Amino acid sequence: MITGFHTGMSTRERVMTDEADRWPAAYWRRLGAALCVCAALFHGRVDGADAEPAAAADDAVTQQDEADPYDDEFGEDDGEIIADPLEPMNRAIFAFNDRLYFYVLKPTARAYRVLPQGMRVSVSNFFSNLAAPIRMVNALFQFKLLDAGGELLRFGVNTTVGIGGLFDPARKYLGLREKDEDFGQTLGNYGVGQGFYLVLPVFGSSSARDGIGSFVDGYYFDPVVIVPDETSEIVALKALDTVNYVSLDKDTYEVIKRESLDPYTFVKNAYAQSRAGKVER
Repeated sequence: MITGFHTGMSTRERVMTDEADRWPAAYWRRLGAALCVCAALFHGRVDGADAEPAAAADDAVTQQDEADPYDDEFGEDDGEIIADPLEPMNRAIFAFNDRLYFYVLKPTARAYRVLPQGMRVSVSNFFSNLAAPIRMVNALFQFKLLDAGGELLRFGVNTTVGIGGLFDPARKYLGLREKDEDFGQTLGNYGVGQGFYLVLPVFGSSSARDGIGSFVDGYYFDPVVIVPDETSEIVALKALDTVNYVSLDKDTYEVIKRESLDPYTFVKNAYAQSRAGKVER
């Protein structure tokens, strides 16, 4: 095998090999020493460059190791997202709303599902179209002129072509999507904080700021509240809107109840984060 390998070498390769064999051993020792010095210098430069990132990484690992292993990864234990000085009262109302949902609202919504989904979607479109003045006025208050104009155009198209808002041709054919605006977001846009957390009977999560916002929207801009003459008519319309919404929902609250350790805290934090996100966008 070895003989065959040397036999296959070219004449030039054999000459170079013979010359290399004649070089003194001292040369090879000097060359090896030079390579070792270069390697040591290069290694020193790499260590110096990586020292600070390595130290930072070590610090990060140390801080992670020292952190509380029981901290909630969703941030529920990192401090309150929204102040909750009325927590005992809020939890009591939350429990009341929970029973109202499972014993009254959900069974009613299941029975209501006998109506075709397309019909229930049209009912949802109808109430969404009625809320267009709320969105348009609050977009104007925030100087979002394009959004306000879009809401005005949506309202006109859907009320006429969409047969009183039962359909949404403005979105389907014009690509106009509704802009979620309310007076609570308007206050937030001008720097008003959420204040403290509130759970309202029947209505659910709110805050000091959003409670005021809901009152202003309902009293001044909501056609469902302004137009009817009788309070019973207002209650009936709001109840229909709520039942219809729940009938279209995919059991979101049931999932929260099943998956979260403390549904009250989960709902509170989700509400506060959602409202903060709407104000900041």
